[in-house]
Amino acid sequence: MIKTRHARYGCNEVCPVEATVSLLNGKWKSALLCYLLSGTKRFGELRRLVPEVSARILTAQLRELENDGLLVRRIYAEVPPKVEYTLTPLGRSLESVLDALRAWGTAHLALFDGEDADVEEQGHLAEVLT
Repeated sequence: MIKTRHARYGCNEVCPVEATVSLLNGKWKSALLCYLLSGTKRFGELRRLVPEVSARILTAQLRELENDGLLVRRIYAEVPPKVEYTLTPLGRSLESVLDALRAWGTAHLALFDGEDADVEEQGHLAEVLT
């Protein structure tokens, strides 16, 4: 549990914003959650959808999401073993959060591209973030 205080967000004991972000903390977690919003996926499918991630890191991130109660891992007794990942209701409840992050990213993607963003836009982004 996160035990930080952030008066800026009206958080006295535990900051809800930081608690939410901690669940998504991990380079690939938000992408994995987005892909799982469309339905159950097997390990190989997720590996193909996110080819930049190594099998070891993918496994670790999936285990963390499982430990946090955001997804369920089902193992079928087959040869070769079949493993499927499905969002839990708690994981599915992050859909609006992920949609908001996607919309914000889409609207502001040029600002992260350094070359395409002009100084005024970068300044506006800095104002929004502070």
